[in-house]
Amino acid sequence: MMSDFEAQLRAASLRVTRPRLAVLAALRDHPHIGTDAVIALVRADHPTVSHQAVYDVLRVLTDAGLVRRIQPAGATARYESRVADNHHHVVCRSCGVIADVDCAAGHAPCLTASVDHGFVIDEAEVVYWGICPDCAAERTSQRSASSEGSK
Repeated sequence: MMSDFEAQLRAASLRVTRPRLAVLAALRDHPHIGTDAVIALVRADHPTVSHQAVYDVLRVLTDAGLVRRIQPAGATARYESRVADNHHHVVCRSCGVIADVDCAAGHAPCLTASVDHGFVIDEAEVVYWGICPDCAAERTSQRSASSEGSK
C-alpha cells in the first residue's frame, strides 16, 4: 500500500526516498519548525542522513510545492506541509511559537490587492504578531508575584 507521502512525491514527479519521507513526516508532526529541528527529527530515526541531505530535501520539496517555507521578520526560516490553501500565521513576540490562521472570509480574499502594479499575484502573506496564551499567563503570574513581593 502506498503512503500519502509516497503519492505526494510521485504526483510531483519526485523519487520516493527515505530522507524525503522522513522530512515530510517531521513537518506533518511538527508544523512551523526550523531546519535544525527537522534535521534532529530526521536523524533520530535515520542517523545516516546528512545535514546537507535534509537541506536539499527541504529545497526540493519547497520547489515542488509540497512544503511551504515561511520566515517571519527577525526569525529563522520555518517549514510547514500545509500548502493547499492561502492561510496566514500568528507569531508570539516572546517565545516565537507560530500557529496557523485561516483567511478571515471568503476564498483567499487577500489575493486581491487594491493595486497590483501589473503583478500576477498568487500568494499573500499576512503575519499577525502578539503574545501566545502561555507567555501571557507567565507574564501575568510574574506581575502578580512581583506586586505581592513589594507589599
